[in-house]
Formats: sequence, structure tokens, C-alpha cells
Amino acid sequence: MSNDSNNSNNRLVVAISSRTLFDLNESHELFEREGLNAYQRYQLAREDDLLLPGMAFPLVRKLLNLNQLRVDHSAPEVEVILLSRNSSDTGIRIFNSIAHYGLDIVRAAFTNGSPTWPYVQSFGADLFLSSNAEDVGNALQAGVAAATILPGRAPLNTHDQLRIAFDGDAVIFSDEAERVSKHEGLEAFHRSESELAATPLSGGPFRSLLDKLHRLQAAFPIEQSPIRTALVTARSAPAHKRVILTLREWGIRLDEAFFLGGRDKGPFLRDFGADIFFDDQQRNCLSAAQHVATGHVPHGVQNPSKS
Repeated sequence: MSNDSNNSNNRLVVAISSRTLFDLNESHELFEREGLNAYQRYQLAREDDLLLPGMAFPLVRKLLNLNQLRVDHSAPEVEVILLSRNSSDTGIRIFNSIAHYGLDIVRAAFTNGSPTWPYVQSFGADLFLSSNAEDVGNALQAGVAAATILPGRAPLNTHDQLRIAFDGDAVIFSDEAERVSKHEGLEAFHRSESELAATPLSGGPFRSLLDKLHRLQAAFPIEQSPIRTALVTARSAPAHKRVILTLREWGIRLDEAFFLGGRDKGPFLRDFGADIFFDDQQRNCLSAAQHVATGHVPHGVQNPSKS
């Protein structure tokens, strides 16, 4: 990892918690049951024991691998930052595991039980992934794309390509259309989206991340790109048109788009082979997490206490 540049426009920075990178469920349950001192003793006694990969491990490995594949060095470089509520002392086990798996992660913050989200902006992160919903909500409030990684089935490494899927409203786009659906009903939503089809939607919390992913994709020939993206939305015709025209207006390419009209997203995400999926609605996330790694984005009208 190059250390000679802090140009955030030419770097995709992903901040990730230790509990999403590695499987720390056993030690976290001990912390919940017996407290911090017991947790610290547990980690120190197992300092040389390797941690198993967590839900976001395959995603991180593929993100870091993009740096080895880059030919066009004007494209963003990928950097992964570790943010952990461990102490630096107990964090040795985490860095031992990082070294074992050959992950190029060199920057970290250990907060010894304090919230990690205040350091997301300090590191210039474009994306923050954590299992702590409070940290995620605060990072979103601060203007950083963030998601709570749900427990579920870790994705299988069936391909080398990095595959990321997004919901549309309240994730890539603002929740303006979703508000119409929630407050006025589905018929009013379709009518409004048809009338506003030529008016681009405003950007949501993940628009800037999508911009950088698009820049990374543009550094490779389409047929050889190591990144593939998808929109997986409950929208259907005629509400699809505004989405397509908005992405065209933004100059952003999504490789696949699924307009499911309310069908369960999980099987489509499985067949797409998503390394991660982002959605603002808990029920969609719980369904998706049965098939792929899933991040809940607590933003928009479906998450009123977090918006």
C-alpha cells in the first residue's frame, strides 16, 4: 500500500470493524456475558490463535486484490482501514490474523470500548462496515456511506470477480420516491414516478461510493472488469424508467439491474453471486442475509429513528 499520498479523490477507502472482518462471535458473547476484563483475558490467552474469516472477509480480500490488477494508475487505489473497539493490546491477535491471511491492512484505530465512528471521517473513509448499529447510524449522520453487517451465511468464493449489489431508493438514490409510496400508497408512487420520469432522482448516501466504484471499473475493459455491480430493487415498470434515466444522467454504469416488483431479493442476489448487498429495509436485509453478506443502511423513511 502506498503511503505517499493522501489524495482522497484517488483512493477508495473502506473502514471495517474487526467483528465483520473476522469471526469474533465467541469472544463477543463472552464480553456480553462476563464483561471487559474477561474478554481481555480471553484474547490475550489466545493471542497466537488465528481468527476465522468473518462475513465481510471475502469482500475485503477482493477489494485489496484490485490494487494488484490496476493498470491505469489514475484509477482510485483501494485502502482498507481497521476500526476496532478492542484495545491495542488485545488487537495483536487481530493483526496476527491479518498478517497470516496476507491482507494489506496497515492503518487501524483501537478504541478500547469507545465508539469507532468518530474516526471514520478522520481516515477519509468512503464506506464504513460494522456490526455495531449505533456506530453505523452515527457515521451515516456524518455523511459517510455506512452499513450494519448482518449475521448470516458468508458468501462462497465461486468467482474471482468482486460483485456488489445495491438497493435503489434510500441507498443509491434519496428516499423521495419511497416517501410517496409509504405515505400515499403504491398507486400514487407509480403515478408520481411516471410524471417525474425525466427528472433525475437526488443522490442517496451511497452515491459517492458508486461514483468511485464506477471510476475503478472504467480502468478496465468492460469484458475484463474485475468488478461487477447490480441494482436490485422492488421497483417495476413503469417506475423503472426514472431510475435508468437518473443513472444515465449521472454517467454511471451498473452492469445488471433487477426490477422485481416486490419479489424476494435473496435468490436473485445468490444467483448474481453478490459479495455484499446494501438495502435500507430490514425485512429485505434479513431475507438477503440467508444467501449473501448483507449490509443494512439505516437511512430514509423506512428508518425514521435513524434519519
